[in-house]
This record gives sequence, C-alpha cells and structure tokens, in this order.
Amino acid sequence: MSYKFTEEFKIQAVEKALNRRSDVNLKDIALELNVGYSTLQKWIVLAKNHQLEFTDNGNKMKKEKRPQDWSAEARLNAIIACASLDDEGLNQYCRAQGIYPHHIQQWKQDITQRNLPSTTKASATHTKQLKNEIKQLQKELNRKDKALAETAALLVLKKKVDAIWGSSEDD
Repeated sequence: MSYKFTEEFKIQAVEKALNRRSDVNLKDIALELNVGYSTLQKWIVLAKNHQLEFTDNGNKMKKEKRPQDWSAEARLNAIIACASLDDEGLNQYCRAQGIYPHHIQQWKQDITQRNLPSTTKASATHTKQLKNEIKQLQKELNRKDKALAETAALLVLKKKVDAIWGSSEDD
C-alpha cells in the first residue's frame, strides 16, 4: 500500500526533523510521523536542494544558506557567537542557522590559518636577517682569531730571537 503525502506534511516533517533536540534522532521522528526513515531522509535532501517547497497559504520552507554561501563577516559572527557555548548550545545554534558544528570549527581553523602566512612571512624575513647577522659575526670572529694567532706567533718568535741573539737592550 503506497501513501501519498501532501507537500505541507513533507515540509512540516522536514522542519520537525531539522529542528529536533540533540537527544532525538531521525529514526524516532520517522516512527512518530509514521514515515519511513529513508523517505524522511529523502525529503530532507530535497528540502536542502530547494526542491521541496509549499507556496499555498503562505507556508513556505525558509531557504537555508549553504555553509559555503556564508560571507566572511557572517562566519566570524558565528564563530564569536559560538565561542562561549557548550556542546548542546552549539548544536542548537547550528540547527537554528542550518549548519553543523564542524562548519564552525572549519571556519575557525580557516581564519587562524589565513592569518598565519603573514606571520610566517614576517618570521621568515626575520630569520633571514638573523642568519645574515650570524654569518657576518662569524666572519668577523674568524678574522679576529687569525689576527690573534698571528700576533701570538710574532710574540713567540720575538722571544725566541731575543733568547738566541740576546735582547737589543743588552747592547
């Protein structure tokens, strides 16, 4: 026996499924509505693709923005709004906005990684400057070591010459 559900019923079922509490799963809602689980999943997919809309009597499903359609400012506002929420609060916020918690986490990660390259670039420039400075200091140290070794050798030779021929002060 095949049932024909009205568009209005499908929309109400999808809205109930999308607005469910975190402790209620989709199978429970399907049982409660006396609808097959896979049928309810299909309706949700149709609704998300904007193929399930009811226009009579003004009852129309609100069109959800896909996560990739969110502007950078809207994403940042969502991250800020979710910063102090616990898991249940985060889930409720996400359901109300038509997104999932992993979208918030991904957006946060994207923002932090977007700021890293400029920091990394500055860090790389600073590292290069430090390496050049180290190289110059190493050259100067080597030059001074050679000069010191030459001076020490001349001093030793002078003492040997003085020991062999006597100091010029003796004359």
